[in-house]
Amino acid sequence: MIVNNIRRLCNERGISFWALERATGIGNGVIAKWENKSPRIDTLQKVADYFGVTVDDLLAEKDTA
Repeated sequence: MIVNNIRRLCNERGISFWALERATGIGNGVIAKWENKSPRIDTLQKVADYFGVTVDDLLAEKDTA
């Protein structure tokens, strides 16, 4: 759910996970790992800030971020 929301936001903005990770200072491949492992809240906040959404938007079950 988190990864799907981030994937949608990336697609809307025409960027890759790699570009997002680089822009936010997150390690390479970290976002993909969130499919099976919960992210740290401070890392998730960086992604939310980058997209101008809330952490709750990223966590939403429906793709409504």
